[in-house]
Amino acid sequence: MSGKDLQKEILDLKSQIKKLQKSNLGLVFEDKPEDVVTQCNANVPVLKEVKSKRIGTDDESPNNLLIEGDNYHSLSVLNYTHKSKIDLIYIDPPYNTGNHDFIYNDQYVDAEDSYRHSKWLSFMQNRLVLARDLLTPEGMIFISIDDNEQAYLRILCNKIFGEQNFIANFKWNRVSKAPSLSGSVRTKYEYVVVYCKGQRIKLFGKNSYNTQGPLWHLPNKHNLLVFPMGSIKIKQTFKKGNYGGTYKVELLDDMVESNGYNKNVVRIKAHSAWGQKKIDGYVKDGFTFEIKKNPTTLYTTLSSEGNYIAPSDLITDEECGVKRNTEASEAIKAMGIPFDYPKPISLIKYLVNMVTHDNKSATVLDFFAGSGTTGHAVIELNAEDAGSRRFILCTNNEDNNGSGKKIATDICYPRIKAVINGYENKKGEKVAGLGGNLSYYKTDLVDIEQIHKIPDEAKIRVTYQAGEMIAVREDTLNEIEKNDWWQIFEGKGKMTAIYFKEDKSKLAELIEKLEKKNLPVALYIFSWGKNEYKGEYSSAHIRVEDIPEPIIEVYKELNRL
Repeated sequence: MSGKDLQKEILDLKSQIKKLQKSNLGLVFEDKPEDVVTQCNANVPVLKEVKSKRIGTDDESPNNLLIEGDNYHSLSVLNYTHKSKIDLIYIDPPYNTGNHDFIYNDQYVDAEDSYRHSKWLSFMQNRLVLARDLLTPEGMIFISIDDNEQAYLRILCNKIFGEQNFIANFKWNRVSKAPSLSGSVRTKYEYVVVYCKGQRIKLFGKNSYNTQGPLWHLPNKHNLLVFPMGSIKIKQTFKKGNYGGTYKVELLDDMVESNGYNKNVVRIKAHSAWGQKKIDGYVKDGFTFEIKKNPTTLYTTLSSEGNYIAPSDLITDEECGVKRNTEASEAIKAMGIPFDYPKPISLIKYLVNMVTHDNKSATVLDFFAGSGTTGHAVIELNAEDAGSRRFILCTNNEDNNGSGKKIATDICYPRIKAVINGYENKKGEKVAGLGGNLSYYKTDLVDIEQIHKIPDEAKIRVTYQAGEMIAVREDTLNEIEKNDWWQIFEGKGKMTAIYFKEDKSKLAELIEKLEKKNLPVALYIFSWGKNEYKGEYSSAHIRVEDIPEPIIEVYKELNRL
C-alpha cells in the first residue's frame, strides 16, 4: 500500500470515528483491573454453610440466605443458583465521596485519586452485569446513590440495562433539616435510581392497596383500635374473650364515650401489630377493612375500592411514610447494633412493596447488605401482609469503620437473628420476634488452575465442593447424608443428591435409596460431558442433571464478560 493510500485510509477511519462519536452517547472510562475478578480466572466460587448460625422457627416459611464474602464472588455463585429468579434487587453501594468510604483492591480511594471515578465505575460495572442476569424478565433493580456518582451511574446503567429500561430517579428526603454549615448548597435529598430487566410492571405507591393479610400477629400487647362506622365490615361475630388461634379479640361496641369518640365507631381490643395512628391514616385515605375468621387466625382485607396510585418520584415522610436517616440510626441503636448511617426500614419497605405488592412470594436480593436493613424490611412486610417473600443478603466481613465489629458476623447476622427471634431493646423492653428462617453461608474458592482449560482433577474438585451450592439452587438446604460416593439434601418436600464418582457401581444403590423416600429428587451425576445420563436414570420421581460441566460453563461465561 502506497503512502498516499495509507493516508487516505487513515482519514476514512477518522471520519468513521467522528460519525460514531456523534451518533452514540456513552460512557468512556479506563477499566481498572480488580483483584477479586481476575482471581476467578483460576478459582471458582462455591458456598459453604456455617451450620452453627442457622436460624429456623418455621419449616413452612421461606428459606432466607446470608452470604458472607466479596459480593463479586457471591454474585458469581448466584448466577448458577438463581439466574433469572430474582424479582427485586436493592443495593446501597459506596457513594465514592473520597472520604474513605470505598475500597478498591484493598486500598481506600480518596478524593485525590486521579482514577477515582474509573475505579468506582469498574467496580460497579463488574457487579451490575452479573446482577442483571439474576433478574426475572419482570425484575427491577433499585440503587441508592448521591450526587458524587449519580450522573455516571445513570449512564452506566443505560449501557448495562438499556436506556429504554430506565424507570425512575426517585428523590428521597433523607434529612429533615439540611446541614446549616454548608458553604454552598444544603443538601436534603439522595436518589434511588431504578431500572427494569425489560418487561415493565406496575409500581404501587403508598395508598395503592387491595390485599389480604393479618391485622394481628405474634401477640405483643393489647391495643384498643377504633374504626369509624362505614370503614369496617365485620364478617364474623365475636364475643368478649373470643380466640382465634393465639389472637385474642374483643369487640367493645357497647362503649359509648371513650377518648373523644362517640358510638358511631367500632372499638376492637386485640393483640395488635398495628396502632391507632396507622389505622387513622388508612381511614383518612379512604380505605376500608373487612375482618373475618378462619380456623387458625384473624384476617383483615384492606382495600381502596380498586384504586391504583402510582408512586411519586419524591419520597417523603409526609407522602410516603418513609422516615429519615436520624430515625434509622436510632432504630438500629435501640437493637444494640453498632452501625453508622443505615437506611430506614420504612424506605426499603416502601421500595420493596412497590414491586412485590402483587407478588408476595417474591425473592429480594441485596448484595451490599451492610447492617441487613433489607432483610429486616422483608421480614416486617411479610408479618404485615402474610407474605412469603424471601431475601438474599450478601456482605463482606470487614471491620466496620474501625469499631472492631465485623459487618457480617457482628452486625448483619445479629440484627436479622434479633428480628426473627425477638430481642430486648436498650430500654430493657422485650420486642417480640417476627419468625422466619435464615441460613448463613460463606463463599469459598476451588482451584481450577485455568478457567478456559480446566484439568480433569480440577473438575473432580469442583464436584466434591459444589454440594451446598447445588442444595441452594434446589432449595433443599438440610444435609442428611454424605460419604465418599454421594451427598443428599432434603427440604420443602423434595430432595437433592450429588453422585461424585465416574465409577457408577454404587449409583443403583443411591437411586434405590432415593426412590424409597417417594419425594421429587434432583439427582446430579458426575460426568465428563453433557446430558450423558438423563435418559438412562430419569424417572417419575427423579430429574437427572450433569455436574460439573454446567457449573463450569456459567463461570466461563462470566469470565468472558
